[in-house]
Amino acid sequence: MRFDLTDLKLFIHIAESGSITAGAALAHLALPSASARVRGMEEALNVPLLQRGRRGAELTEAGRTLLQHARTILRQVEDMQAELAQFATGLKGQVRLLCNTSAMTEFLPDALAAFLAAHPQLSINLEERLSRDIVQAVADGAADIGIISDAVDRAALQTFPFRDDPLVLVMARGHPLAHALGHKRHVAFAAALGHDFIGLAGDSALQQYAAEQAARLGRRMHCKIRLRSFEAMCRMAASGAGLAILPETAARRSPDDLRIVKLSDEWADRKLLICVRDEAALPGYARELVTALRRT
Repeated sequence: MRFDLTDLKLFIHIAESGSITAGAALAHLALPSASARVRGMEEALNVPLLQRGRRGAELTEAGRTLLQHARTILRQVEDMQAELAQFATGLKGQVRLLCNTSAMTEFLPDALAAFLAAHPQLSINLEERLSRDIVQAVADGAADIGIISDAVDRAALQTFPFRDDPLVLVMARGHPLAHALGHKRHVAFAAALGHDFIGLAGDSALQQYAAEQAARLGRRMHCKIRLRSFEAMCRMAASGAGLAILPETAARRSPDDLRIVKLSDEWADRKLLICVRDEAALPGYARELVTALRRT
């Protein structure tokens, strides 16, 4: 059985894109060449790796096993190259870091800026994901480090405290819900779902998280508008256009005419955690980043 690194990279691209055609394009291979490589791997193993259908290619059980090992092998090659790169000029290493919305916008910019300033030969591939998807990616070796909410199951990973990150509800002081609450400082999410919301644009992890909590109550969040920043959401909420859910740290920077109310639901009292598969197995520069994040 002989697989080269091109075979393994191709297979990862196919698995992640769900298509041999797309995987071939990502691997910069012609489709006939990519198909031949996949057939060669299947013949060498004497087992099908993909189930080909009209909707693309899905991994078989053997394919999922190969994917896990392929990621591990390529990661080890990257680690080797990064460790050896310190003996030459240029990039010393790259860290793959996944995080949720709050970490991306509220906590990581300052922490990562200081770390990169102190380590100019490193780069960080930062991407926003849902916490549960981050756990899976770190467990599979598709990411080095994750920043997740403590609400998800992370039993298979090593975790370290990062930040408190409670979610709050913000509204104009003249909003009907503000009048209904009177002097109360807490509100249940269910009591807010009868009103219009201001949401985050795109595939925001925080927006998806809030929508999931509404679905668990058998309800739906109605978003009148979606904006691209917490600051814009606060300004819109202050105008009386609707309610918004956001991290308390972001809400405290809001205008004085905005009312901030804590959510009494357990899921809103979040803590953020740093997660890794095995800290001791990380490259030295990735361990340094974990240490820096824990310290900050």
